[in-house]
Amino acid sequence: MLNSHTSDSLATQFSTDDTFTRHRGPVTCACHVPDSAWVITSAYDGAVALFDTVSHAVELLGYHAHLVNRVSVNQSGTLAASCSSDFTIAIWDLTNRRLRRTLKGHSDDVEDFIFINDHLGASVSRDWRVLLWNLDTGAVEHVFLGHEQDALSITYLDGKLYTSGDDMTLRIWDLKQRKLEKTLGPFDTEADTCAIDPLNRRAVLGCDDGVVRIFNIDSGELTHEIKAHDAGIKKVACSPDNGDILSAAYDQRIVIWDAETLQNKVELTPHPGTWERSFNWSTQGESVYAGTFDGTVVRWNARSGARLDEYGQGAEDELHPGNACFNDVALLPQHLVATVSDDGLIRVGRLTRQEQIWTHTHVPESGRVLMNAITTTQSQQSGAFDILTGTHDQSIQRYGVRSGRIQQIFSTNLNQGPINCIRVADQPNYNRDLFVACYTGAIVHTNADGQIQGDIHVHDNAVKALALHPRQAIGVSCSADGKLAAWQFDGEQIADYPGHLAIIDDVAISPNGELVASAGRDFTVKIHGLFEGNLRQNIGLGRRSPKALEFLNDHVVIVTNYWGELLRVDLRTEEVLCRRIAQNGISGIAIHDGEVTVSSYDGAIYLVDGETLRTLNSLRSMQQRLNSPAFE
Repeated sequence: MLNSHTSDSLATQFSTDDTFTRHRGPVTCACHVPDSAWVITSAYDGAVALFDTVSHAVELLGYHAHLVNRVSVNQSGTLAASCSSDFTIAIWDLTNRRLRRTLKGHSDDVEDFIFINDHLGASVSRDWRVLLWNLDTGAVEHVFLGHEQDALSITYLDGKLYTSGDDMTLRIWDLKQRKLEKTLGPFDTEADTCAIDPLNRRAVLGCDDGVVRIFNIDSGELTHEIKAHDAGIKKVACSPDNGDILSAAYDQRIVIWDAETLQNKVELTPHPGTWERSFNWSTQGESVYAGTFDGTVVRWNARSGARLDEYGQGAEDELHPGNACFNDVALLPQHLVATVSDDGLIRVGRLTRQEQIWTHTHVPESGRVLMNAITTTQSQQSGAFDILTGTHDQSIQRYGVRSGRIQQIFSTNLNQGPINCIRVADQPNYNRDLFVACYTGAIVHTNADGQIQGDIHVHDNAVKALALHPRQAIGVSCSADGKLAAWQFDGEQIADYPGHLAIIDDVAISPNGELVASAGRDFTVKIHGLFEGNLRQNIGLGRRSPKALEFLNDHVVIVTNYWGELLRVDLRTEEVLCRRIAQNGISGIAIHDGEVTVSSYDGAIYLVDGETLRTLNSLRSMQQRLNSPAFE
């Protein structure tokens, strides 16, 4: 096992620097401010910031109460809007560097906002609504209803709003008449992103099947389809200079398509930390900006595709590269915890009621890439433990914990999009086989050496999580389209559990193997009988989106959420105890002997009493929020 005195040369302690030099969370959007050298950014740390592309100075405007999904700027560059999962939109005065107004009216995450002019704006949200805002008073002027699932993207041209989202449609709204004018679709997959090309009079839609769909905005006719990517497209944007189309997707390619020929014109030089959803053109079209998981901003030459610069890299980055926003956690013997994070590092530490210390930090041989998933397994022959991780660039990796060190055993690229979850089987004939939940909707089955044995297809959308039965060759999985299903290890589906009305984020099987618990964005935890499939309980969790869950025992489920809270759900009484323990979302959960270990995007691992939800101790790698302006 690892001992507390071994460590790589990379520092394992967290920085105490209280200066804002970069975001301490993935940058979700980087938007050029017109007629300036500034780029305004939004991020998962809740911050809104300005990066100077000449001096490389960074200025923090302030914090939302929750992560920020997008930022946009008006045509004159005097106002900016930031959309947050705290259900609000902040309007910023960029001239005076102050918060001008907070818009309140949505009842779920606000995903996008567009300035119609300096007095009017519009937004979309996961509450399915499109809101029209009076920016002078902060009042909602109109509510557009029609989307049947989460609305994710919005743009505007000539009196019309264009919106897209999880209901697989592109909707056109007449602003003057205050009504839905036209619905394009539904398509075969979700449409996370849309853009308008006014020069060529077309709307551009980026879809989860990797296809860019182009429509004539006057007739609504589908004119072209570009088979652009091998994975879901997270951002499309049109050049203000000539209408060239940029598309960024989960296959880690960023492509610019010629406005006239629609052929591949140039690909941007890859950056391993790029967040696909964050891309935007400069206001003149000569550059492209994007954010990274490291909290920085990158600039490319739009014509050559060459990467020109990266902003937000300070002196501390040599010791503390990237962001220790923890995405998952797993347990090892001797009270050790293992975790993965946005900075692409594997960390192991000892966390007990009396002790908190990082014992090892490992940089993967292939380099730092965001990791979403982690689990551990023990060899029956040697008794040694292995760590398995899943990465954003579609790979699973196995590491052996040997003689106080972490050593890579294999890396396998599954070519199925980002990896969301890994579980290890110990049933006969499947000993140490892996089942992997992938963004494409596939569950990939590999053997212990990472060799692919086959795919299980019971979902049409991203598989968010899976759980394996403690004794039988049965798994249960959940997906972004709200489907919950059980299947045999050979791939045959054996049950479909109806009930969820939105994305299901996590699933667990009770220790006795009889119950399935699931939690999703319909703000409920549902309990099904695993074998008969009936819905036994449906318990509300309030209006805060859950993230992870696990059975504490056969009668109690612990649920985490994106607001840093733990919820203890007693299935016998349906009583829910809630306690906030973290400053950002709680991403992963592991349970042993009545104690709960959770990972948080705020840079810490917490040890919690399973009965009272009191924090017993914590182990931190990053202080995410600094002593800087905030509004709640």
